This record gives sequence, C-alpha cells and structure tokens, in this order.
Amino acid sequence: MMQTQAERATDRPPLNFLQQILDESAQMHRHLCPRQVLGARIGLLGLRTLGLIDAAYQKRFYNSRKRLLTIVETDGCGADGISVATDSYVGRRTMRVVDYGKVAATLVDIQQEIAVRIWPSSDARDLAERFAPNEKSRWHAYLLGYQLMPDNLLLRVQPVQLTQSIQQIISKPNHYISCASCGEEVMNEREVVQNGRILCQACAGNSYYVT
Repeated sequence: MMQTQAERATDRPPLNFLQQILDESAQMHRHLCPRQVLGARIGLLGLRTLGLIDAAYQKRFYNSRKRLLTIVETDGCGADGISVATDSYVGRRTMRVVDYGKVAATLVDIQQEIAVRIWPSSDARDLAERFAPNEKSRWHAYLLGYQLMPDNLLLRVQPVQLTQSIQQIISKPNHYISCASCGEEVMNEREVVQNGRILCQACAGNSYYVT
C-alpha cells in the first residue's frame, strides 16, 4: 500500500545500502557522478512510497516478475542510477524513456495500478553544499551531499495518473505484424492503422528520420 507523506520518515537510505547501488551504477556508467546519486535516491524513494521496499531501506528490490514499470524523464546520468535502484531496464521492457530533460521518474506498481512521480527539490543543490561543506568543489559537494540529505529535503513526491493505460504501454506479448508499406516487422502493438492499412510509425508519418 502506498505510504502517505506523513507516514514517510524524514531520513535517508543507510550509506552502506546506498553504496551497493552506487557501485553498480558506476560500473555500468563507467564512473560515479551526482546525477546518478540523485537517480538512485529517486528510485529508492519511489519504491519506498509504493511499499515495494521497507521504510528502513533494508532490502533491495528485484523486478524479476516485472511488477514495476519505471518511466524516466532523462536519457542522461540519472537514468542509470534509477535503473539500478529499481532493477528496471529498457531491454527488459520495465523502463521507458520520455525525454523531458529532467532528472525525474514515475514509478508504476502494475499490480496495484498506482504511480508516483519523484523529482529533486528546487533547492537540492544549495542544501547539498551545506551537508558536505568541506568538499573541494561544488561537484564533489553534490556527490556527497545527495547521499547524506534526508529524503524530505532532497526529493519531492507526487501521486500521478498515467495518460495511457498500463495495458497500452505494456501491450500484448508475442504480437508481431508487418507494415503494409515498408514490410518491416512491428512489435508490441506499435502499429498504426491508416485508411484501412496497417503501417509502422515511420510510414504513418511519425518518423524521427528522413531518407
């Protein structure tokens, strides 16, 4: 069951727990940066708010049964931290990228059909420097400060409803069809019907490229 704002404690994940996630994120990303830390914290607070991990952050969440859908609003560093924290990946169809250029994410509990959007507070950078005043640069202060700040100062949480149904986003498994124009295979119910013809998005006029 989703936790209310009052029920969430104003603490943070234990550093040793968070460090495991950051190590995995850094290995995937080839280094560790502040936005990965933000991403990891976003993912963990989302899981906690949805009740998918305990309030004390004692146990990792594994998404092997695809209960969680994570929609990230950036294709940058933060996405890797979110991905590792939530065990959600584009290739497993448990993560979607909707590029708004924001370090933010919406976590959807498919089983309960509830969703929460998490994003950094507007003063997160300034506060991070106060939590790590002795670091040699702002970058390093953000890197450490984002790890030390309590959830209620670092992040904001809002319950949301998706504009598409979960069923539309996930689609039917093993659904394949060929485009009537180019002949390419289209998966996951992403085809478009125009004038009675089944087309891929590109042939229907929704292409991101030209030839």
